[in-house]
Amino acid sequence: MRTERLDNTTRILADLVGFPTISAESNLELIAYASEMLSALGARLSVTLDESGHKANLFATLGPEGDGGIVLSGHSDVVPVDGQDWTGDPFALRMGDGNLYGRGTCDMKGFIACCLAMAPHYAGLDLKRPLHFAFTYDEEVGCFGARALVEELERAEIRPSVAIIGEPTMMRIIEGHKGCFEYTTEFRGLAGHASGPERGVNAVEYAVRYITRLMAIAEELKTRAPLGNRFDPPWTTLQVGTISGGAARNVIADHCSVEWEMRPVRNEDADFVKDRIRAYAELELKPAMRAVFEDADIVTHVIGEVDGLEPVTESEARQIVSELTGLTEAEVVAFGTEAGLFQKAGISSVICGPGSIEQAHKADEFVSIEQLDQCLGMLERLGKRMS
Repeated sequence: MRTERLDNTTRILADLVGFPTISAESNLELIAYASEMLSALGARLSVTLDESGHKANLFATLGPEGDGGIVLSGHSDVVPVDGQDWTGDPFALRMGDGNLYGRGTCDMKGFIACCLAMAPHYAGLDLKRPLHFAFTYDEEVGCFGARALVEELERAEIRPSVAIIGEPTMMRIIEGHKGCFEYTTEFRGLAGHASGPERGVNAVEYAVRYITRLMAIAEELKTRAPLGNRFDPPWTTLQVGTISGGAARNVIADHCSVEWEMRPVRNEDADFVKDRIRAYAELELKPAMRAVFEDADIVTHVIGEVDGLEPVTESEARQIVSELTGLTEAEVVAFGTEAGLFQKAGISSVICGPGSIEQAHKADEFVSIEQLDQCLGMLERLGKRMS
């Protein structure tokens, strides 16, 4: 039976990889595919579209009605393949050396394939608590789908108690990760000839001052690392990704944008950064800019604010996955996931899934067949526990 399920998982994974669900594109075909499979098994389905109507979340339930269910969660979107040196078609699954290659195989369609392959087994069990499948959109660009899903669950008064997020962890248990807060800050100045810089407002120069203050704040964050913190590094990090603006060397730049991010170890650090940089912009930079040009401005756009997963002393999710895997230790990681959103909604959450994060986002991304087999074993034991 296990070999049959593994073969079925591989077949499903081939189908999933064949849907090019890059975050900039639609995921509706994949959601329709999963919906059809789960609906045929009698699952209760909820499909919710984003504002564009081109992306959707799927939330499906097997077993009884009521609170206290267990969520198996995975995101359906993948990162782009442009500029990567793939040795084959990224959207056609291929096998070699015990691995399955293709975009999204480990991040994280491998886990979704395992869930769908186990669904017929779950449908035949006398489940004692609800079993939910949550497949989301736009995790890679800000966890927008998971945020919308959690809000929808709250509106529908659906209260799961546990979420297992199947990001690639080599089937290790992950109980914590930092948050990921992303921003774009725009500087709007006044153009002019470079021979008279005092008659213009150079947006690039003010952007540089802003970045300099961000870097000073980054150094302050190193002194705020909580005692006993297991993250590496143990403090909240802050970095600038891009700066772009201006037209030519001899033109005062009237526009500039800065893309930056921070990865808080705790929410207080995020507030610390935002309060400090906002005060600097409002009290020092803007008055200086507007003294020359009253319409000058600095505007920060929130690209995404994804809460971290905070390790907690008592965790039902960690206890369950420990029993399912036989592992007694839980770890923390640097990369972000949707788990913090589930935790913030009051759902005990851990991360455990097939594949290695070292393969994610790279050319020739892969998941090993052995890892998929381990995941199927965990999910099979979950079915026994729930029935």
